[in-house]
Parts: sequence; C-alpha cells; structure tokens
Amino acid sequence: MKVAIIGATGFVGPKVVNEALSRGHEVTAFSRDPSKLDVEPEHLIKQSVDVYDTDILAQLLVGFDAVISTFNAGWTNPNLYDDFLKGSRSIQEAAKKAGVKRFITVGGAGSLYIHGQQLVDSPQFPADWKAGATAARDYLTELRNEQELDWTFVSPAINLHPGTRTGVFRLGTEEPVFNAEGKSDISAEDLAVALIDELEKGQFIKQRFTLGY
Repeated sequence: MKVAIIGATGFVGPKVVNEALSRGHEVTAFSRDPSKLDVEPEHLIKQSVDVYDTDILAQLLVGFDAVISTFNAGWTNPNLYDDFLKGSRSIQEAAKKAGVKRFITVGGAGSLYIHGQQLVDSPQFPADWKAGATAARDYLTELRNEQELDWTFVSPAINLHPGTRTGVFRLGTEEPVFNAEGKSDISAEDLAVALIDELEKGQFIKQRFTLGY
C-alpha cells in the first residue's frame, strides 16, 4: 500500500516508518523537519509539511491508500491541548479532502477505562500528562462521530517505552491490557507492529483498540 505517516520524526513515528517499510509498503514520511528521520531505504519519500495547513496537507495526501497519524503537539508545549486538537482535526479533514478513506491515529492511554472511569479523570493521573491526555480523549470523542472515514484510534498501553520488537502482545478495546504482574506495558516498536497489522487487516474499523504484553 501507499501509506502516509504523519509525525514521522516523533517518538513513535520512526518505528512505524520502519515497520511499514519492512513489510513492503511505499511510505511517505511527513514531518515539519523530515531530515531528522535517519532512514534512507528505497521506498521512502520524505515530505516537509505543516499539519495545521489543512489545504496544503490535503493536496499532498491525494493518491494515498491510507494515512497513519502519530502527530503530537509536543509534551512541553504550553498550548498542548488546543494545538493537539487543532492538528488532529486538520489531519482528519485533509484525509477526507484528499479522498483517503483509511485513517489510523495514535492517541494516549488516558481515555481507557478502569472500573468505568477514564484514566485521565483519576486523581492519580500525572499532572504533567494531563493536557495531552485530555486532548487525545476529547479527540476520540469527536472521532467516534466520523462517518466518512474508515478510522481507527489506537491507545497504547499505559507504559509506552523504547524497547524491542517482539510481535507478541495482546489486544483490547476500552480497558488497558495488563500482564500477570498487573502492569500495562508496550514498546514503541511493538506499537508500530500493531499499527501496521491494523493497516493490513482492518480489524478495528470505526473503533478504538489498545494493546499490551
């Protein structure tokens, strides 16, 4: 497939680029500064873009089979909440304008539920993550009303960390996936595996899913 990966130089993006390329997909890596992506395989194109410019982004997305967004407005951004929503809405709208039906986007774990309460609303939720997690939660609420796109929203495990690609994990939907020790963990590399699995299989169309070991 011809795949646009937006946010390709962030924490998750490069892993998704590598995973998609390893499976033979033709990838264009979109980023404000794609030169930061240290990958030079045959089927990779790097494209500079401002995700907030919806019309330009839409023009660049014409002809793709799918859009995968790992966009993040920056954890230290004082305007993180508004900028995350603005950017996510822009990417979603650009995909529609470009005629790309398949849209996969990565959000946080904060919108997952434990005992009927979303994690982001619990008193124990870290204050430093609150703005970004709340933005991702509110964006998922909006995305659930999207009828035109075949969208999927992916919530990582509670603890998303650098690691290795194992390809072995379990999937869930609205609640975190915990291991035998009661931990909800996933590596960014295995999150990338799950994203490209979903691209190829379409198991969670118009749904959210999560994963963990």
